[in-house]
Amino acid sequence: MEAVGKLSNAQLELLKLFKYDLSGKQLAEMKNMLSKYFADTASDEMDQLWEKNNWSNDTMKEWSNGHERKRK
Repeated sequence: MEAVGKLSNAQLELLKLFKYDLSGKQLAEMKNMLSKYFADTASDEMDQLWEKNNWSNDTMKEWSNGHERKRK
């Protein structure tokens, strides 16, 4: 991550859109596209973790029952 006060490459690219006067519908569509992109990216990464670690639905059930929790 970059230092606070410096714009990221994503911020700079999005700023280019600000020269256009977008309608409310266009803004909503843009927000939905960005949300979908980040949700899909997170889902893909989770799929990779499941495969890499051989997780299953049973793993999730174990976790929800607290078998992996450490008590202090």
